Amino acid sequence: MDLEFNIEDLFKKRNIESDRIEFKKGWNPDDIYHSVCAYANDYDNLGGGYIVVGVEERNGIAVRPVLGIPEKDLDSIQKEMIGYNNLMAPPYFPGVVTERVDGKWILVLVCRTGQPRPYKVPEYITSKKDKKYYYYIRYATSSVKANIEQERELVNMADQTPFDARPNQSASFDDISPLLLEAHLRKTGSKLASQVKERGVESILEDMQLLVGPPEHRYIQNVALMMFCEYPEKFFMYTQVQMTVFPEGSINNPSLSEDFPIIKGSVPQMIEATLERFKTLILREKVIKVKGQAEAIRIWNYPYQAIEEAVVNAFYHRDYLSYEPVTIEIEPDCINIINFPGIDRSISDKSIEEGKRFVSRYYRNRRLGDFLKELDLSEGHSTGVPTIQEELEKNGSPKAIFHTDEDRRAMRIQIPIHPAFLNDKKEVEVVKNDNGGKSGSNLKRLSESTGKNEMLSNSLNNVFNINDVENDVKSDVEKAKMILAEIRKNNKISQKSLSEKTGIPYATLQRLMNKLKKDEIIRRVGSAKGGYWEIM
Repeated sequence: MDLEFNIEDLFKKRNIESDRIEFKKGWNPDDIYHSVCAYANDYDNLGGGYIVVGVEERNGIAVRPVLGIPEKDLDSIQKEMIGYNNLMAPPYFPGVVTERVDGKWILVLVCRTGQPRPYKVPEYITSKKDKKYYYYIRYATSSVKANIEQERELVNMADQTPFDARPNQSASFDDISPLLLEAHLRKTGSKLASQVKERGVESILEDMQLLVGPPEHRYIQNVALMMFCEYPEKFFMYTQVQMTVFPEGSINNPSLSEDFPIIKGSVPQMIEATLERFKTLILREKVIKVKGQAEAIRIWNYPYQAIEEAVVNAFYHRDYLSYEPVTIEIEPDCINIINFPGIDRSISDKSIEEGKRFVSRYYRNRRLGDFLKELDLSEGHSTGVPTIQEELEKNGSPKAIFHTDEDRRAMRIQIPIHPAFLNDKKEVEVVKNDNGGKSGSNLKRLSESTGKNEMLSNSLNNVFNINDVENDVKSDVEKAKMILAEIRKNNKISQKSLSEKTGIPYATLQRLMNKLKKDEIIRRVGSAKGGYWEIM
């Protein structure tokens, strides 16, 4: 068995919350199985955790180089574990991964949330005498005995297996795309990526703990179909994104609208395609020059990070049994992202109205969230709303507003446009920080008008004299748009790579780039090797 991500992610606590990782200096079953039990019970619904044996911890940080475990002990420890696993009530079998780090061997115990939780474990699992069993849970970064009240809650959680961890009895291994599976593992730096073709889908999913049931009849968990199936709508109806633009507003003139092509595919594919559409067609930057200040203020109609977090959250919290797609509406003054169902009832109306942070004890698709974090598409649990609000504040935008109906059947995130991008003249504030810098909250009294002629496409039309009707001029505009789209994706991209990605001949691309630089559409910041492109 191998990890589905790079081992260094555990040591650096990257994409995995610190309270889900525990380092152990040596093999001490009495202590270690308290943590195995606690992670299996997953009292806070975080998705279990990882116990790294053979690594000393100091002030919450793994000490390098690692202490390691003698190679001769690896086999005997794993044999011991079989007996200890069966002593848990009910029996629980964590995944075991051996890794070589700093020239030494370590053990990683992968403890996913157990489906038949709650679990008990003997206080001293190595004791030969009568064993006293206790429930253990995680409290901050420690594993502790559950009190009476916590025991009751653990029992109540018994039937709350998240939807994405449930077996799908209609799916077969042919429904899993080896290409999507391998691509994901390569992105996360897993050793499993090079084994997909040789070992096959079933064996890899087994290592990733994405199968349920006895060896003779294995079922695929729903999350594997969300992540690695090219057509998840086969199992989860209307798993797609519907985007609609209302040029005059859905209330003022609902009959005037334009639907974008529907986005389908695996969940990561849909997220990436949706975000790419935003970057290419919706997001715009505005440069405001301030009198008496050398550096201009740069603001966006919608900050990308806020949009990214809102889109990812829509897929993370979606009810995949719902017959409603993720719906995105582009209004003149805001973006609405609508998702089904609504906000969990454990979140109070007051918390929703404040729109600061929503903390739920139940996650519908907990393992999906883990996968999205591994791809750097998601933050930690309960951090989505704070991230959205923080990014809007940095940009000087109004706060996002969260709406839900009385029955909590749907949720709508309303992200307001930055006032400087409204068609009317709006007053924006521009001030300096104490250190002379600028942020979204630095805005103080600047009157700016944002009309259609400020849109990028019209700027390009002027640069390339689109009023001339020759086809080659119009073609240049389209090619320029392709170039700018690639720069938005990667502002450090080389001209050679730009040529390869856009299919524009290198000589033509150089001509267009020089034109864009001359007319101050783009500029090069820094050296040819270490610098980056900036769209003005």
